[in-house]
Amino acid sequence: MDDFTVINSRRYLIGLTWPIFVELVLQMLVSNVDQMMVARTSSTAVAAIGNANIITNLLLISFSVISTAATILITQYLGAGSTQRVSQTYTVALLMNFALSLVICVALTGFSQQIFSLMGVPAELMPESCDYLQIIGLGMPLQAIHLTFVAFFRAHGLTRQTMVISLAMNLLNIVGNFILINGLGLVPMLGVAGAAISSVLSRLVGMGIVIWLFHRHVGQAFLLSNLRPFPWDHLKRLLRIGIPSGGESVSYNLTQIVIQTMCNTLPIFVITARAYCNMFAMLSYIYANAIAQATQIVVGYLMGARRTEETDRRVNATLRGAMLVSFSISLLLFLFCRPLFGLFTQDPQVLDTCKLIMGIEIILELGRAANICLFGALRTAGDLKFPLCLNVCTVWTVAVGGGWLLGIHFGLGLPGLWAAMAFDECFRGVVSFFRWRSGKWRQKHLID
Repeated sequence: MDDFTVINSRRYLIGLTWPIFVELVLQMLVSNVDQMMVARTSSTAVAAIGNANIITNLLLISFSVISTAATILITQYLGAGSTQRVSQTYTVALLMNFALSLVICVALTGFSQQIFSLMGVPAELMPESCDYLQIIGLGMPLQAIHLTFVAFFRAHGLTRQTMVISLAMNLLNIVGNFILINGLGLVPMLGVAGAAISSVLSRLVGMGIVIWLFHRHVGQAFLLSNLRPFPWDHLKRLLRIGIPSGGESVSYNLTQIVIQTMCNTLPIFVITARAYCNMFAMLSYIYANAIAQATQIVVGYLMGARRTEETDRRVNATLRGAMLVSFSISLLLFLFCRPLFGLFTQDPQVLDTCKLIMGIEIILELGRAANICLFGALRTAGDLKFPLCLNVCTVWTVAVGGGWLLGIHFGLGLPGLWAAMAFDECFRGVVSFFRWRSGKWRQKHLID
């Protein structure tokens, strides 16, 4: 990584961003396509998968503890020209995420009913929710390996390859859903279970492709000698970076489980409306997520080379663009809410609720875009503890506490829950902006 003029150029950033954007859209579709395609098979299917996705999204983020740290370390090692430590990062990261995935697999397949009971899932949703979660749980090792390799690819700026893999996985998932959900020929109608089986099979194929492409484009970089003796110092460094980074996401997603639990005390049409709103809300912040991840790659290279002024300019430019795009998309979703949501449901109560929520979503996405960009930049620059502390302090008090106060205590329902989340996102966005402006991240160093 010698040509930093090219690396810090807008053209290079866009070249990283658009494949990540497409890939994130496709990853989102893996679970949301399941909801879309089972919507007409039963009145409870969408809400059942929505509950299961809350759990799987949280557990998938646990893999990011190591994956995010691996991406940050690899980019900084490459920026500093230290390739020897890169191979060690590959080996340790892959081993740790695979071991973690086995533990998660056992937990989801063996204790799904207990998990959903704690969430207060209604009895009519329980069978389908458990079926979906247990099958998805069996595929967790596949997902862990795939996500870890994706982190390696992105650290090298090879974002187009992972985009192609996600495209292949989604096409396979859609074909599998078409066959397994409603049945075809000798294949019986499996409903929600069929959607889960199709997702697992598509991830199995995706894992095989990502491993093959990695060896083709990066080379043989996994050496058992990297584990003899076991590099405890390197693992500690990964955890020192990854735990605050992953802890922030885990904390946020735990709050989503609590909010979902509060939502589960409301009528079924409200639970269904939240599932649809979550599905479409992803479209609002997916660009911000993509350009933030691309910027993290660039920031890693620049910080590895100690180019702090260029880092500051790049992050500020990303922030402006991400907020503008997120606002525009959320506004369009509000304006065209009824025809879009009407593709999946004709329930007037669901449609009326979704319209109100998507109006609140416009404000929420401004704050979320700022958080995604600034938190990612702060972590990659080495300011690890601040995003975690801010997240834990405000999400639990403002989003969860405020959500209970407005949505449950004062009886505002889902709009009250969403308004509290919007205030939380905007508050964190303002605070994180002033943290970046303070420049404290300039003195942080993740590598020697």
